[in-house]
Amino acid sequence: MPAPIAVFDLDGTLVDTAPDLLATLNVVLTEAGFEAMPPEKTYGAIGHGSKVMIERALEFQDVMLEPEEIRRMHEHFLHYYAYNISEHSRPFEGVIALLDQLADDDVLLAVCTNKLEGLSVQLLEALGMADRFAAIVGADTLDVRKPHPGHLLGTIERAGGDEDRAIMVGDSRTDIDTAKAAGVPVIAVDFGYTEIPVTELGPDHVISHYDALYDLAVPLLGLSPD
Repeated sequence: MPAPIAVFDLDGTLVDTAPDLLATLNVVLTEAGFEAMPPEKTYGAIGHGSKVMIERALEFQDVMLEPEEIRRMHEHFLHYYAYNISEHSRPFEGVIALLDQLADDDVLLAVCTNKLEGLSVQLLEALGMADRFAAIVGADTLDVRKPHPGHLLGTIERAGGDEDRAIMVGDSRTDIDTAKAAGVPVIAVDFGYTEIPVTELGPDHVISHYDALYDLAVPLLGLSPD
């Protein structure tokens, strides 16, 4: 029988990946002859993928490049990031304890991210977290990606979860819009990389620390309270 399932975004939700992503972006920019970007100007692009991060940084500097030049910068980004993926990236406070609580209640865990699948698996393996998840579904795993609802529903299906007893946990408009389109309750963290405060985006709940998530998840997942 399908089991209850909690699906998590990765960057800015499960793991604070900004230090390594932004460091990689600035290496790529400066080696291509452009200026490094301050973190506050690029945080909001993180959840949209590394190519968008590059494009946003170039737009901020009023730089227009041919698609082939952006492609080469993107390849450089992916290569450099793969070798520096977990230098400073760490799970957010309370994540591991929360995952343990859910697993103890036989809740399936999954990741649905717009990060490439290979990089997502590599990062979670480096942090000792990959084995916790029944499915790790990246931007290139399926034919669609967030905010298409099929990305989330496909993740639930791959993990063997019950879409009627599912939650999505994310940090951005993309995650919230995806969950709403899929008909899945969504809990937003307010410490991620969104450009717009999640309180303004209409999630079902907002949390500021993972110690608040379990009590919200119990009724949404149809669990029996302790």
